[in-house]
Amino acid sequence: MEGTEKVQITLEATVHVDVATAWMLWTTPEHITKWNTASPDWHTPWAENDLRVGGKFTSRMEAKDGSFGFDFWGIYDEVKPNESIMYTMGDGRKATVSFSSIGNQTKVIEIFEAETENSVELQREGWQAILNSFKQYAESDRS
Repeated sequence: MEGTEKVQITLEATVHVDVATAWMLWTTPEHITKWNTASPDWHTPWAENDLRVGGKFTSRMEAKDGSFGFDFWGIYDEVKPNESIMYTMGDGRKATVSFSSIGNQTKVIEIFEAETENSVELQREGWQAILNSFKQYAESDRS
C-alpha cells in the first residue's frame, strides 16, 4: 500500500541584500524574468504576479531554442510582506518561501512538496539552481 504523505524538499540560500530588496526582487515580474531560470539555455520571457491572498502568479519558462516551454503558476494562500509567501501550485502541491533578515543579508528558505514525475534529487537540483540564480541576480549590479 502506498503512503499518502508527500515528500517535502527544503532549499536555502543566504543573499547579500536586505530583506526588503530580496522581497521586491522575488515578487516583481520585471525582476522575476531576469532570474527565474535553472540553466543558461532557459529563460522566463514573461511573468505576472497578483501578490495577495487568492491572487495568481504565472511565469512562462521556455528553452531559449524554443524546443519546450511551460507556464509555472499558482494561487497565494498567505502573503506576509518581507516575511513569507505560501502558495498552491497549479497541480495542487504546496510551497512556502520565507525571508529572514540577518543584518544586511536575507536567508531565503523554500519548502515545497515534490511531484512524482521526476526524482527528488532532480527536483532539488532544479529548484536550487533557480534559487542560486536569484542569489546571483540579487547580488549583481542591477543599475
